[in-house]
Amino acid sequence: MSKYFITIDTGTTNTRAFLWDADNRCAASRKSPVGVRVTAIDGHNGRLKEAVKECLEGLLADAGCTYGEVRAVVAAGMITSNVGLVEIPHLTAPAGKRELAAGMRRVELPEICPLPIWFIPGVRNSGAAVTLENLEGMDIMRGEEVETIAIVERLHTGSPMVLALPGSHTKFVAVDATGAITGCLTTITGELLSSITNDTIIADAVGRQYVEEDTYDRELMLEGCRAAAKVGLSRACFSGRILNLFAIPDKAKIANFIFGAVLQSDVDAILHSSAIQAGGDTVLVVAGKNPFRCALVDIFTHEKAFGKVQEYTPAPGEMSMSAQGAYHIAAERGIL
Repeated sequence: MSKYFITIDTGTTNTRAFLWDADNRCAASRKSPVGVRVTAIDGHNGRLKEAVKECLEGLLADAGCTYGEVRAVVAAGMITSNVGLVEIPHLTAPAGKRELAAGMRRVELPEICPLPIWFIPGVRNSGAAVTLENLEGMDIMRGEEVETIAIVERLHTGSPMVLALPGSHTKFVAVDATGAITGCLTTITGELLSSITNDTIIADAVGRQYVEEDTYDRELMLEGCRAAAKVGLSRACFSGRILNLFAIPDKAKIANFIFGAVLQSDVDAILHSSAIQAGGDTVLVVAGKNPFRCALVDIFTHEKAFGKVQEYTPAPGEMSMSAQGAYHIAAERGIL
């Protein structure tokens, strides 16, 4: 049997590729600052093709191996979108590991790689026509489905789950008692925080700085969250400026207040969503990096909207969430 397998994860701004050995340890990794945003700008995917090819060839060179030693190449994320390499239609929820494996497509792209590439589809909440009446319940994902499978394989115990995957675009993914994805909800929390921090009058109050793991202040973050729940995000942000001018000169602390105010909109989204159902038997699992992970755990623990709130923290040296999920799906398909 060939020793290695490769996973590719392409997002909006980056492409990451990993070479995994027979013990599922990372033998090499490559990252390119080329994602599907480049395709949207260029009007063609030429640069993305070249970036993926260079990442794959770089992996093999770094590990001192050849394509003849690779079992399979598996790709997920925005690489399966209309601005990726090959457009693969979304599966309609509910969809679990079995459905994702069945939906994989094997595509020959010899200009990129001499081996076929197996593409994992994304998931959409509904197959119905989108209208103003049902708009709130509709959402899509490409990439988060493989991360979800990784967490389900590790943590699912038969209770409904909601997974929080924070970032520029935060995803909340609902998983039922069988481990199948039943829907998702997307917010632009990270982008919104970036705009407020850098491009508004609040930039002065926070010193154009984000909350870091070592500057995280739970109480001020929760105060910002409470303020936004009471008077809305816009007023809460300006209240952060008032605090900085007259009460708290420490800009890092004001950044925590603004951080909480922005995150409060995610609370509202969850509690009023038809796609994500919180409840007494539902487990909220928060993944991602700190301080986002810690803040969401603190907020939802305080809100008591879920039966249990826990963190997902990969072990040192563990495969990335995306790679873990891709591995489980590919194994289900029988190609590993």
